[in-house]
Amino acid sequence: MSARRMTAALAALLACTAAPALAQTVAITGGKVVIGDGSDPIEGGTVLVQNGKVVAVGRNVAVPAGVPKVDASGKWVTPGLVVAVTDIGLYDVEAVGDSNDSGADKSPFSASLDISQAINPDAQHIKVSRAGGVTRAAIAPIGTDQIFGGQGAVIDLGADPDPVVAARAFQYVELGETGASRAGGSRVAAWAELHNALTEAKELSLAPAGPRRDDVMLNRRDAQALIAVVTGRQPLYVHVERAADIRMVLGLRKEFPLIKLAIVGATEGWMAASELAAAGVPVFATPLNDLPASFEQLGATQSNVGRMKAAGVKVSLGAFFDQPRYAPQYAGNLVALGKVPGASGLTWNQAFAAISSAPAEAMGMGDRFGSLRPGRAGDVVIWDGDPLEVTSGVAKVFIDGVEQPLKSHQTQLRDRYLNPVEGALPKAYDW
Repeated sequence: MSARRMTAALAALLACTAAPALAQTVAITGGKVVIGDGSDPIEGGTVLVQNGKVVAVGRNVAVPAGVPKVDASGKWVTPGLVVAVTDIGLYDVEAVGDSNDSGADKSPFSASLDISQAINPDAQHIKVSRAGGVTRAAIAPIGTDQIFGGQGAVIDLGADPDPVVAARAFQYVELGETGASRAGGSRVAAWAELHNALTEAKELSLAPAGPRRDDVMLNRRDAQALIAVVTGRQPLYVHVERAADIRMVLGLRKEFPLIKLAIVGATEGWMAASELAAAGVPVFATPLNDLPASFEQLGATQSNVGRMKAAGVKVSLGAFFDQPRYAPQYAGNLVALGKVPGASGLTWNQAFAAISSAPAEAMGMGDRFGSLRPGRAGDVVIWDGDPLEVTSGVAKVFIDGVEQPLKSHQTQLRDRYLNPVEGALPKAYDW
């Protein structure tokens, strides 16, 4: 090969190598920038993302020559939304069992199930959520015939074939009324099953290669999976609603001091707020529950999140098993609630943090994403108005600095029938 051809080949190789990095570098200028950490927005700010990471935020950010710019003047710029806990990516049609991997009620395994192996990055629910500004999510397994659902995963919602950020990121367990029904019909049975499982895992951790007792109830694979929980290497996400159940969960650390807990749901969390705050246990609260839909939710009130926040609880919004893209709407309602006499809501800054940096920090990943602080992932959303107003929409979404498509079946159907043309409709719509 001649020197000229070798030089040309080398230049082409370098161009190909540099292309992804260039695609992950962008400056978003002129917008109202929300860092997402509870601080006030920055008017006319700039967010500089280089190699997929936020490197600078502020009014007077120097943008290097050659960096692509996106003009966000008149718009809002925020970190991507973070939702926990949800089941997007685990089913195509929820009611069709063949397409639904969110549960495994006929499996002989429970705690050892790894939900990351079932996530479909092309699922429409991921596309719809991404178009709604969601960029990261904690995906939870929710259905076995035992109290343990399995090991959840943290994903990004980028349009690429590798969504998993962290596999086996947490263990999910059902207590309360649901756990009681799975364990034999009583909370007593659920607690006995939980304590037994954690005890067997602790014993196995001390002698991983040795023989086990003859009366063990967990299979070895499930017991091995729970070793990470009892040794504090894997958080235990516990779904409970009743205040008494929350207090029982907090008591687990007396017997298992290394365990890292997080509470999911917590409809009556406000009734145990002082204990939650003292324990420093994060809560992914179901927002705006205000009806006693079950006996374990008799203390339901829309002021639940606001009261926990005021008490010092590490609370964020979570348990989005319907539409994660509604997270800003829930947060906005909590802002409005703060203006109702006698009610407890959140400030605007607190509310946005509750769907961005707060859940990321509760997931142990606040140093990786959830805000626009330097060093975090370049997950940026541009909105055409206040993101907590239902009339606002998403204009652009970046994940790791890469602009994402906002197309889904919903948008395609909208576009198809927005301006119908005679002769272009299916025969079923011949009118």
